[in-house]
Amino acid sequence: MSGHSSPMVNRRDFLRGATRSLTVLGLGGLAGMAASRATAQTTRWQIDPHKCVRCGNCATMCVLKESAVKCVHAFAMCGYCQLCTGYFEPEPNALTTAAENQLCPTSAIKRTYVEDPYYEYTIDESLCIGCAKCVEGCSRFGNGSLFLQIRHDRCVNCNECAIARNCPTEAISRVPIHHPYLLKTEGH
Repeated sequence: MSGHSSPMVNRRDFLRGATRSLTVLGLGGLAGMAASRATAQTTRWQIDPHKCVRCGNCATMCVLKESAVKCVHAFAMCGYCQLCTGYFEPEPNALTTAAENQLCPTSAIKRTYVEDPYYEYTIDESLCIGCAKCVEGCSRFGNGSLFLQIRHDRCVNCNECAIARNCPTEAISRVPIHHPYLLKTEGH
């Protein structure tokens, strides 16, 4: 009889051990998720404008239908140029607001006359898709006052940002929630 009871005890012991192991693994997984969630609640994803190479991934890699990445304008750096290389197509037909002269595919940049020869350029974020065409033009030929930022009122703060994963220069990283924007300044 002792030969028959031994396999039952071994099965019970096995099942108890397996249950304990699964419980420990489950608790470890919950702890890991809690740690990820805690990190997500104390940090936000953001683009370092000094590392960004304006590759265009921000417009297409975001998990949202409309990217959380938008163009931002550092007015203190802007030259208010009549010929803004972030606004105009290379070699525009004329320096007017006509669509064929604009670099932005959605007309998200608004051009307003200030006084001769100065113009102010503002971004309509509701139209901006984060394609970085204006940022590229402004950085390549202008003073670099246009740059990309992740707008936190739109971003869902994924645990693993799809844009960051595909960023060729690792310009997107987590920053503290109390300092969520990395601004572009002169001298950097």
